[in-house]
Amino acid sequence: MDRSPLYPVMALLLAVYSLSPTSLAETVHCDLQPVDPKVTYTTSQVPKGCVAQVPNATVEVHILFLEFPREISSLELTVQMSKQNGTLSREVLLVLSVDKTVFLRLQHPGIPVHLAFSPNRVFQEPPGVNTTQLPAFTTKSQLLNWAGTKGAIASVAELNDPKSILLHLDQAPRSPSSCSPQPHMDMGHTLEWRPHTEASVRGCRLNGVPGHKEAHILRVLPGPEARPRTVTVKVELGCPSGNPDSLLILQGPPYVSWLIDAIHSMQIWTTGNYSFKIFPKNYVSGFRLPDTPQGLLEEARRLNASVVASFVELPLASAISLRTSSCGTGLQTSPTPVQTTPPKEICNEELLMSLIQPKCFNDMTLVLKKNLISPLRCTVTSLTFRDASCQAEDRDDQFVLRSTYSSCGMEMTGNVVSNEVVVSLLSSPSPQRKKVQCINVDSLSFLLELYLTPQFLQASNTIELGQQGFVQVSVSPSIPELMLKLDSCQLDLGPETDTVELIQSQAAKGSCVSLLSPSPHGDMRFSFLLRGYMVPTPKAGTLSCTVALRLRTSFMDVHRTVSMSLNIVSPGKTLVLPAVLGITFGAFLIGALLTAALWGIYSHTRPPRKREPVVAVAAPASSESSSTNHSIGSTQSTPCSTSSMA
Repeated sequence: MDRSPLYPVMALLLAVYSLSPTSLAETVHCDLQPVDPKVTYTTSQVPKGCVAQVPNATVEVHILFLEFPREISSLELTVQMSKQNGTLSREVLLVLSVDKTVFLRLQHPGIPVHLAFSPNRVFQEPPGVNTTQLPAFTTKSQLLNWAGTKGAIASVAELNDPKSILLHLDQAPRSPSSCSPQPHMDMGHTLEWRPHTEASVRGCRLNGVPGHKEAHILRVLPGPEARPRTVTVKVELGCPSGNPDSLLILQGPPYVSWLIDAIHSMQIWTTGNYSFKIFPKNYVSGFRLPDTPQGLLEEARRLNASVVASFVELPLASAISLRTSSCGTGLQTSPTPVQTTPPKEICNEELLMSLIQPKCFNDMTLVLKKNLISPLRCTVTSLTFRDASCQAEDRDDQFVLRSTYSSCGMEMTGNVVSNEVVVSLLSSPSPQRKKVQCINVDSLSFLLELYLTPQFLQASNTIELGQQGFVQVSVSPSIPELMLKLDSCQLDLGPETDTVELIQSQAAKGSCVSLLSPSPHGDMRFSFLLRGYMVPTPKAGTLSCTVALRLRTSFMDVHRTVSMSLNIVSPGKTLVLPAVLGITFGAFLIGALLTAALWGIYSHTRPPRKREPVVAVAAPASSESSSTNHSIGSTQSTPCSTSSMA
C-alpha cells in the first residue's frame, strides 16, 4: 500500500495542533514587569500566633509583637466588639512589644482598654488611656510569662510592618482554652491587619494577540486552614464607567468565594462562587482555573486579552483593593524617571509633632532626637517655646529645649504648667505649634498611711510580724486631669534583712500582696502580709512607695517617692483595744463561773451537824472562804499572765 498521500495529512494535523492555545502560550513571551496599579489587602494570616477561648476570665490579655523596618512608623489600632455581646464584663489588657518607635492611633469605642508598652517607643494618640510601663524583657517567652500573671491570654500575634490592625474581642468558639503560638497562623475573626508595603504588582504584553483587552489577575494563595471564607474584592478602574474590554480573573483555593465591589463593566472569571456587593446573595458559579502563574497568563490569552495590566499573588486575604489609572490604553509601566533636579522631600509633620513630648521634673524639658527626624524627611530650622528667645540647644544627635516653670512664657493654672512649642521647618512657610503641659509636683502633697483593718479607719505606725497591713497613698489637692498609679513599693527592714518588694512595675509582687480598689476620693490602696518569722527579728522598717503621675494630655510619667517609718513587733507584744476588752471580760466570766461551781460543791458536800456556837463555826468558814478566794484569784490571773506573755 502506498502511504505517500498520508504524509501531507499528518503534517497538516501537526500544524493545526501547534496552533492550539497551549502551544501558543508557550511561544508567546510574557515578561512580567512592575506596573502602576496599586493593590492593598487585609489578611488574618500572621507569621506566628494563637487564639484562645477564655469566657470566664476576669482579665483578657491580647499580645502583639510588632516589627518595623523604619526607625519611626505609624499604626492604626482598632478594638471592636460585636453588638450582640453587649457590654464587656471583663478588663482588657493589650500588650504591645515593638522594636522601633511607633506613633499609635488607638480607637476603642465604648471599650475600656488598658495598654502595656514601653513609653520611650510608643507614642499614643489620643492620650488618656490607662497604661502600664512594660518591663524590659530579653525574650518573647519572658513577656508571655509576665502577661500570663496579669490575666488569661486570649491571643498572641507576630506582625511584620503593620499599617493597621483590627482586633475583635468576641470569643472564638472553636479555639482551645490556652494560647500557644504556632507558625503560619490564621487568626480568623479575632485579628485582621494590613501591611504598610503594598503588594508587588506586575504586568506584561501578550504578543501575538490583537486588540486592547486588559486582564487583571488576582491570585490568592491557600492558607494553613481550609475553611469556607469570602474575600471582598474592590476594583477601581480609571474609566468612569469601566472598560468593556477589561477582564478580571480571581483565582484561589476551592473553599474561597468572592464578593466583588465594582461599578464598572468587565468580564468576570473566577474559581468558586462569586456575587456582587449590590446583590450579595445572588451567587454565580465560577470556573475551574489553573493554579499556576503561567497557567493564569495562558487563560488570559485564551480569553483574548492582549495586555496583563496587573498580576498579583497574595496571601489568603479577607479584603483586596485594586486601583488602576489605565483605561484600555495598554500597559502602564512605571520606569524609574531620570532625575534632573533633586526631588522635593515631603516632611511628615504629623509624626514629627507627635515626637514632641515634655519631660517634667523640676523643669520642662523636650528632647527631639535627630535619628527619628531623618526618616520623616524633615529639616528643623528652629525649635522654641512661646517666648522665641528660649531656643533649643542643637547638640550632635538631638535638639534639647528646656525651661523652668517660671520663664519662657510658662502659664500656671492651678498645679498645671502650660506652654507652646514652635517648630520651624525648611519645607513649610509657617511654623508648627503644639501645646505642652506639665504638673508642678512641688505644689502637691503626698501622704503614705498604714492601717491594720480593711476599713481604713485608724492609721497606725506599728505592725506585727505575720500581720496584714493595708496601705493608702493619697495626693492632694485632687486634680481631674491627673492620672495616678503606684509604680513601686517596698519595705526596708534594715541592713541585716533583705528588702521586701511589694509592688514592681505597677504590679503586685507575689501572692501576699494585693492591689485594692481606690478609695472614693481616688486614693491608691493595696494590702500586704508581713512574714511572721525573720532572723534576725526586725524592730523597725521604712515603707516607701513611688507614685507615677501623668496628665491625660501627655505620654510621660512623673515619679515621686513618699515614705514612712514603721515599728515592727513580735506577735503578742501589742494588743488592740478589742482584744484587751475580750480578755478582761473572759477572765471575769471564768472567775464568776468558777466561784459558782465551788459554792455549789461546798453546799452539797458538807455533812449535816447541829448548830454550834458561833465561835466554833468561825474557823472552818474562814478556812474555806480563804480557799475559795484564793481559787478565784488564781483563776482571774491566768488571762493577765497570758496577756503579759503574748
